[in-house]
Amino acid sequence: MELNVLKGDIKREMNGDYDIVLTVNKNTNIEPLISLFNEHKSMVCKVDKERKKRSLDANAALWKMLSMMADKLKTTKDDLYLEMLDRYGVFTFIVVKPNIVDRVKEEWKTVRELGEVTINGKTGIQLQCFFGSHSYSSKEFSVLLEGVIQEAKELGIDFISKEDQARMVEEWGKK
Repeated sequence: MELNVLKGDIKREMNGDYDIVLTVNKNTNIEPLISLFNEHKSMVCKVDKERKKRSLDANAALWKMLSMMADKLKTTKDDLYLEMLDRYGVFTFIVVKPNIVDRVKEEWKTVRELGEVTINGKTGIQLQCFFGSHSYSSKEFSVLLEGVIQEAKELGIDFISKEDQARMVEEWGKK
């Protein structure tokens, strides 16, 4: 169950344990949470800071531009998305044992296999692993969006104005 927490308080008990109190909006349906507390003595909870998410307008604009560009370039929007992630996106390089390459490919949004490498006498496969743009910060998504817009313009696709682009990135940062 996911909750939007307004504030939290932590107090230390005499025995060293901690009491954690979370405050949620009065309109939050906490019935499932009450059931969990009543049914289970121990639970696992994950707490993360709230991340700003891009607006649906920005996401829709990105995919619309990729689709229009793909038509002109005679490719697929998914292949073009990978190309744009390669140019403007966020990725990391990892080396894995040859027998788990397929497993890593299942876990990541997109993976490019770069070939065999030897490190300290052991053979591995180097992979370039791309993070999906849904996980990007506002700044990272802004870089991707700007890159796609520029490349679209070079193809004669003037889909979005500078003002609309700025508005979408700003709206994304507020969510």
